[in-house]
Amino acid sequence: IMSTTLNTVHHPNKNAVKKYLLSLQDSICKGLETVEPNKKFVEDSWVRAEGGGGRSRVLVDGDIIEKGGVNFSHVYGSKMPASATAHRPELVGRSFEAMGVSLVIHPNNPYVPTSHMNVRFFIAEKEGEEPVWWFGGGYDLTPFYGEKSDCIHWHQTAKAACDNFDINFYPRFKKWCDEYFFLPHRNEPRGVGGIFYDYLDADWDADFAFTQDVGRAFRDIYPELVKRHYNKSWTDDERRAQLIKRGRYVEFNLLHD
Repeated sequence: IMSTTLNTVHHPNKNAVKKYLLSLQDSICKGLETVEPNKKFVEDSWVRAEGGGGRSRVLVDGDIIEKGGVNFSHVYGSKMPASATAHRPELVGRSFEAMGVSLVIHPNNPYVPTSHMNVRFFIAEKEGEEPVWWFGGGYDLTPFYGEKSDCIHWHQTAKAACDNFDINFYPRFKKWCDEYFFLPHRNEPRGVGGIFYDYLDADWDADFAFTQDVGRAFRDIYPELVKRHYNKSWTDDERRAQLIKRGRYVEFNLLHD
């Protein structure tokens, strides 16, 4: 779905995207705090010297969430690095802005799955020319002791968000997720998948609306899965198995992401 042409369908509204992303961060944190009664996310705002900054939120040592981060960033600059323009020559000489929400939640209880989500927007501009922009994102689930009904619900929610826009989105983005979140050195998937997409730039209104629905779908489904399992008891052996699987998660981030 990667486009090599400039976008001409409607002009992007950067402020609308930023407003949505900040509200998404707020709503996800609030939803997770409903299942974590004794802890709140702690916020840390930061500034990037080259331009921009962000709002990081972290919850540590909760009863339900061992460690979780829900982070917003908005960075910008006057030009793209050569590594970024090598395969996208239309970006040369353009200023850029990139913004998004990204999160990972690691639970205490081995029966509660880990999950990752991000949605993001990129735009490169040059005076006198049309902007180049795209959306990307997705989410995936890593159970330690998986429930078939959870996996079905997870994928049904992802499919519903996709089908509202294009019935081809779900099979395409599910396949992309399955292939991306895979550990080739172990020949195993990181989890049960979800959806993943990038370079979505066909129509501004539709692509922004889709990205909003992806964020809302995650916001609604993941806390529900947490609530189903966080009261279950577990053994030391199950905890050790969880930590081994978490090690696989770290391997993916260090080696492949």
